[in-house]
Amino acid sequence: MKAVFVKGPNAVSVDEVGDPQMASNGDVLVRMKACGLCGSDLEKVYGEYGMSSGRLGHEPSGEVIAVGSSVKGFSPGDRVFIHHHVACYSCHYCNHGDHTMCPSYQTSNISPCGLAEQFLVPEWNVSRGGLIKLPDEIGFEEASLVEPLACCVRALRKSNIQNGDDIAVFGAGPAGMMHVILAQALGAGKTFVIDINDFRLGFAKRYGVQTFNAQTDNAIHEEIKRETGGRGVDICVVATGSTRALLQSFDLTRRGGKIVLFGVPPKGSNVTYDMSKLYSNEHSIVPSYAASEIETNEALSMMSGKKLDVQSLITHRFDIRNAAEAVRCAHEAKDAMKVIVTSGT
Repeated sequence: MKAVFVKGPNAVSVDEVGDPQMASNGDVLVRMKACGLCGSDLEKVYGEYGMSSGRLGHEPSGEVIAVGSSVKGFSPGDRVFIHHHVACYSCHYCNHGDHTMCPSYQTSNISPCGLAEQFLVPEWNVSRGGLIKLPDEIGFEEASLVEPLACCVRALRKSNIQNGDDIAVFGAGPAGMMHVILAQALGAGKTFVIDINDFRLGFAKRYGVQTFNAQTDNAIHEEIKRETGGRGVDICVVATGSTRALLQSFDLTRRGGKIVLFGVPPKGSNVTYDMSKLYSNEHSIVPSYAASEIETNEALSMMSGKKLDVQSLITHRFDIRNAAEAVRCAHEAKDAMKVIVTSGT
């Protein structure tokens, strides 16, 4: 079967590997149907990813091929979404609601990866909610957006967004736009989107937001302050790994406001900032990494209830045989929003 791997800086390959084999009676084997490409995937290929996992593809949906003898509730032919990392839900971190900090979260994973024609979902994931049946109204392509939307759900929940809150989003990529769509559904007030990619800024305008090009618009700070009664936004989401965007977010956020650090900063990133300003303005920096099954099920419920339209973000589809081209397309983003990889096997 085919699977996609990082082959050094700026390079991926589609390799022929053996089919995964179930090692436990609680394992499930899945045939991948669609898998989204995420900013963290691109960081693993083109940047310096700071987390321990180097596997590509963590937004897969598919069809169950086989189940272990002790598996209950799943059968061959079931349409499913698969969560790659699954917490234990019983340790100190989990008991405090910090599920993505659970020591077992990073060590759990599907094998060989989500960007593979088939992959193994281990018993750990299956028994802890990491395998979820899809409602009939959600197709495989739409299901590949469940995981990134769940991450956005967690991030905005951590920001304690309230009805009418003004919000700015740095980064008009798929994650940034999911934040916009979700924030609007949660009753956000004025919404601003900042990027340097004119195609994506044009795409963002479809959602009724005010956009700015960070390279050419010289009065972003003044304009947003004017539009928010001189205050600045209540919440600023940094949906990019750019440290420049993080520093700019302090100027756009009102006193007492929250800055959500959502994008993946390259390993070794550093910023210099006047800490007296951070103190006197009472800005809260809220990092948000990944999601658990709690947010995953919430995202799936929103999608199945048609409360959100995130499928409209998909602009490009590539067969797994052309995965290297798909990764390049997502990275260059000349005319791309969400890029997904499919497998017809």
